[in-house]
Amino acid sequence: MSPSAAAEVVVHPDADSLAAAVAARLLVRLVDAQVARGRASAVLTGGTVGTQVLREVAASPAARAVDWTRVSLWWGDERFVPADDPDRNAGQAKEAVLDALAALGMPASGVHAMPASDGADGDDPDAAARRYAAELAEAAREEGVTGPLPVFDVLMLGAGPDGHVASLFPGHPSLEAGDVDGVEVIPVRDAPKPPPTRLSLTLPAITSAEEVWLVVAGEEKAPAVAEALAGPGRLPASRAHGASRTLWLVDRAAASRL
Repeated sequence: MSPSAAAEVVVHPDADSLAAAVAARLLVRLVDAQVARGRASAVLTGGTVGTQVLREVAASPAARAVDWTRVSLWWGDERFVPADDPDRNAGQAKEAVLDALAALGMPASGVHAMPASDGADGDDPDAAARRYAAELAEAAREEGVTGPLPVFDVLMLGAGPDGHVASLFPGHPSLEAGDVDGVEVIPVRDAPKPPPTRLSLTLPAITSAEEVWLVVAGEEKAPAVAEALAGPGRLPASRAHGASRTLWLVDRAAASRL
């Protein structure tokens, strides 16, 4: 059975209810992971709905059920811009949820933002990608995992109207970059969506996650959702799946062509 055929689709009435439901699901998943293995990790996504999910997490009383000292947060992609640029996913997440989680005890060491263009590596996306890959590998070693990646209990993705996920775009060379052994994080140059330079997990890194959730809202996304769920093909979204579970969490508008 193909990953897309095995995917579960959950439709919510609108974007607001979608974000609230995903936040509740995420909190339960983190608690379950901590019960099962003592800690939990999640890979976050940006975008309008992704950021709204984080706001809902911050507002939920159930956030107190998670032991945030035993959570690691990662990113699936990032815009390679200065640290204070409002386009940064990490900056949006800080405003939406990270400050609230710090108040609940989450240490700064648990938040693994991708490097910025004015960071230690300067304006060198190749070096920045290697730095994030090394951070992932170090976390894997600390967890006793064999391989270059720690356990990702859940990895969330948005999807664009063109079917891109993370910063992997249809027909772009970055989509195949993960076919090179040992490459988990890549620089993306000349992205068709601004800003043109980005960092991204590769598809093999994405599909290493235990669960992959594609969180999608809006009628403009409906054709891509339908094509991706038809089976693996040219769209990166069609090739994003979890090792044990793949969820498409969508609003009614995004599901309108299913």
